[in-house]
Amino acid sequence: MNNKEFITQLAKRCKMTPAETAENVDRFVEVVTERLKDGDQLNISGFGVLETKMKKERLSVNPKTGQRFLVPPKIQPAFRPSSKLKDKFK
Repeated sequence: MNNKEFITQLAKRCKMTPAETAENVDRFVEVVTERLKDGDQLNISGFGVLETKMKKERLSVNPKTGQRFLVPPKIQPAFRPSSKLKDKFK
């Protein structure tokens, strides 16, 4: 499912226009992004937790040249599904 299909399906369920729905989805993404940048967790009941995790620095190897290099640590978004969501896939 691409973004356009998602917006269309969500608009039908919410009885809104696709333009209004797209705007609301964009706002949602903005809020989630801001919260994650601030280091907060976002817990959506029945869905899961969106959070950031720190990945450690590591050594990597270029397969063509065999050259080793250090990959610096970075912050990466992560998702942990809720038990309710997991149960729906059993």
